[in-house]
Amino acid sequence: MPASILDNLRLMLMQEVLPVGMALFKRVRQGGANKVAEAFSSSLDPLQELKTEGHSAAKSLREQLDQISPGLGNPVMEVEILVDDHNVEDDSVLIPVLKRIEDRLDLLKLYLSDE
Repeated sequence: MPASILDNLRLMLMQEVLPVGMALFKRVRQGGANKVAEAFSSSLDPLQELKTEGHSAAKSLREQLDQISPGLGNPVMEVEILVDDHNVEDDSVLIPVLKRIEDRLDLLKLYLSDE
């Protein structure tokens, strides 16, 4: 399998499945199977409710995993950066701005050297 498919699967597991699992685990510890069944019988969208319920515990676990190895808990996201390279055709706009910056730097150096 290509690496991107595995990365996407891992990201989905960390962001979608882990919070639900953490909420289920917490409910089992608190009240057993009855508490877990309650989540599915009392809500129209039980998975979303469990995901919200387990969000903070999953975030904490991911941060602990990142302390072991960066990127282990919060997978590194691949991004694409596009650079819009504008060539300045008219130097008449750029030169005065650069001259003003240079003049201000000279004033700053003069001010700092006097003190």
